Amino acid sequence: MKTIDQFLADLYRQDVRLWLDRGVSPIRLRCSAPDEVLTPALNTELQQRKPEIIAFLEQVSQAAKPTPPAILPAPRNHHLPLSFAQQRLWFLEQLQPDTATYTIPIAVRLTGHLEVTRLEQAFNQIVARHEILRTNFRLLDGEPIQVIAPDRALALPLIDLQSLDADQQEAHIQPLAIVATQTPFDLANDALLRLSLLRLNATNHVILLTFHHIITDGWSMDILLRELVTLYRSLTGTPTLDPIDPQPSALSPQPSALSPQPSLLDLPIQYADFAIWQRQWLQGEVLETQLIYWRQQLNDLPVLQLPTDFPRRRVQRFRGGVETFSLSSELSDRLQTLSQSTGTTLFMTLLAAYKVLLYRYTGQTDVMVGTPIANRNRAEIEGLIGFFVNTLVLRTDLSGHPSFHQVLQRVRQTTWDAYDHQDLPFEKLVEALHPDRDLSYNPLFQVKFRLENPPPETFTLPGLTLTTLNRANPTAKLDLSLDLYETPTGLVGGFEYNADLFAPETIQRMVGHFCTLLEGIVAHPDRPIAMLPLLTAAEHQQIHAWNQTQTPYDQTGCFHQLFEAQVDRTPDAIALIYQDQHLTYAELNCRANQLAHYLQSLGTQPDTLIGLCIDRSPEMIIGLLAILKAGAAYLPLDPAYPSDRLRYMLEDSQAPILITPFPLPHLSPSSPPTHSTSTLTGTGLLITATKTPPVPSLLPTLPI
Repeated sequence: MKTIDQFLADLYRQDVRLWLDRGVSPIRLRCSAPDEVLTPALNTELQQRKPEIIAFLEQVSQAAKPTPPAILPAPRNHHLPLSFAQQRLWFLEQLQPDTATYTIPIAVRLTGHLEVTRLEQAFNQIVARHEILRTNFRLLDGEPIQVIAPDRALALPLIDLQSLDADQQEAHIQPLAIVATQTPFDLANDALLRLSLLRLNATNHVILLTFHHIITDGWSMDILLRELVTLYRSLTGTPTLDPIDPQPSALSPQPSALSPQPSLLDLPIQYADFAIWQRQWLQGEVLETQLIYWRQQLNDLPVLQLPTDFPRRRVQRFRGGVETFSLSSELSDRLQTLSQSTGTTLFMTLLAAYKVLLYRYTGQTDVMVGTPIANRNRAEIEGLIGFFVNTLVLRTDLSGHPSFHQVLQRVRQTTWDAYDHQDLPFEKLVEALHPDRDLSYNPLFQVKFRLENPPPETFTLPGLTLTTLNRANPTAKLDLSLDLYETPTGLVGGFEYNADLFAPETIQRMVGHFCTLLEGIVAHPDRPIAMLPLLTAAEHQQIHAWNQTQTPYDQTGCFHQLFEAQVDRTPDAIALIYQDQHLTYAELNCRANQLAHYLQSLGTQPDTLIGLCIDRSPEMIIGLLAILKAGAAYLPLDPAYPSDRLRYMLEDSQAPILITPFPLPHLSPSSPPTHSTSTLTGTGLLITATKTPPVPSLLPTLPI
C-alpha cells in the first residue's frame, strides 16, 4: 500500500483536492474531483483511509505555524484566572445582572424503565469528573477568579405530572422549561447546572437541564450526554462498549456516586488548566501576530442596518424568537454539488448566500457575519466540558456588481484566512479594536451564521431510550442568526431573531426569500447577485394582483362627482384618516365645498390653474377636491422642492391662485406685491390670489 504522502501526491496530480471543513463540528473531510477520476473504487479507498488523511492534513496545518506548548495540569495553590471568553461573559453579567440571557437549556425524554437514583448518581459522577461543573466566579482584589468546590452533590428534584392527561402534561412541559431557562444564576454562589425530572408515567420521563454558558458550550453538551449514557450503564451493571472510550471494560455493578468511573478515560487536564495556559501562551509575539491580521481585516467596521419592524431599543432585552424551515434533499444536494465544483465547502456556499440575502435587504456591500468555531484543536481539551467556543468575524466586499460565483470566491479566501488566525479569542479582538460601544447592538457584527452536523438525537440503553427534545430558548443575543444542520434528508435550520426588532411574519417572509435565493443560486451561479430571484411565487402573485388596476367604473362623471355620489350613499362613514384626525365623507365634502365656493368668488374659471403647495395631509385632499369642484385644474407643488424650482414653476404656469397651509417666505417677491392673501375659516388654508392679470414674478407663496 502507498504511504499517505504518496497517495495524496497521486491524487493531486489527478486534480483531486482534499481539505478539512472547519466550519462544521466535528471537522469534516471534503473532496473535489473530476467525475471520471472519482470512481467507486477511489471513493471506497478514501473512506477507508479517511482517519489517516485527516491526521495528515491536521499535521500539515499545525506544521505551518508555530506549535503552542502543551497544556499541563497547573497547581491549585494560587488564584485561578478566567479564560478570555469567561471573562467577557462575566463582565456582561455584571453589566446586566439578574438576567438569564446566557443560559443553555437541554431537554431529554427518557422512555422505558428509569432508575432515578442511578440517573442522579451518574450526574454527580460527571460533576465530580469535571471541575468546571463545581466552579463559581467571584471577585478578588478587583479581578474575577475561578473558585472550584472540592465536591458538589446535585439533587434531582422530581415533579410528578402523572395525574394529568397527555395533553395537559405536554402543556406543562414547555412552561416549566421556560421558567428553568429564564431563572438567573448567581455566578458567585449557585451551582451553575440545574436539573429537574418530570414524571409523566412509569415509563415516560423528561429531564430538564439548564447551564450557565460560562461553564459550557454546544460541544460540551454532547460530551455530557455521552458520558451520562456511559455512566448510567455502568451504574446499572450493563457491560457495553463505551461511546467515549471504545474499549470494553469490566464494570462495577453499583459504584458509589463519587467513585472512579472505570468506563471513562481519565481527563489529562481540567478547564482551569486551559484558562491558565491560554493566558500564558497568548501574549507577546503570538498575540501580536494574530492582531496584525485582524486589525487590518476589521478596520472601520460599518453597522449592518437591517430594515426592522420596530425601532431599536436603547438597551437590548434579548427577547428572541425562532422560525424553522427545511430544504429539500434535491436542493441540498445541488448546493453540495455547487460547492464541490467551485472548490469550496458547503459552509462557504451557504455563508455566501446568507451574505447576498443581507446585501439585498440592506443595500450594503460591506457585510460582516460572525460564526462560531469549536476551538477544540488540541487533543487535551477534546473531552472537556467547558466554554471553549470562539467567534470569527468574516467580512466580505460585495461591491462591483459581482456574480454569485465571484462572491463565493471572495468568501472562500476570507474564510481560509480567518481559520489561519482563529486562535485569537473574540474577547481580545474586541479589546484591541475598541469599537464604539452601544448597548443596543453587539460589537463588530450584528448577525451570525452557523452550519453543523446535529448531535445524535437518540441514545439507546437496555430498557431505556434517551431522546433530545428541541427547546426554543426565548432569547436572542444578536439581531439575526441563521443556524443550519446537515441531515440525511437535507438541510434543516432556523432564523433566530430579536423579537424587539422583528415581527414573526417578517422572518417568515425572510425564510421564503432565502429559499428562493438558494434556488436561484444553484440554477444561475454566474448571474449578478443583484439579479438573483428573491420573491416567492405567492409574492409574485400578490404583486400581479396589486397591479390589476383595470377596474370598471362609471366613466360618465368626474372624480369630484363620483366622490359626491359616495357622500350621498355613506355620509357618516370615515373617508379620511390622518394620524389622530378622522373626517367622514360629509365633513370632508363640506370643507371642500366651502373652499370651492371661495375659489369661485375669486373668479375661478374652467381654464384657471391653481397652485397647490401642501405636504401629505387632510388639507391636501380638501384643496384638491375644492379645486376640482370649482371647475379649475390644480398644479401640484412639493414644498420640499428647492425654492428656485418652485418660483420657476409659478412663473412658468402663470397660476393666479396659490393654496398653501403656511407662509412660504422664501417664495415672496422682492418687488411690491399685487396680490391679496386670506385665510379661509374652518380649513386652515391660506389663499393667495392676484388682483390683476397674473404677474408670476410678483406672486408670493403664502400659507393656507
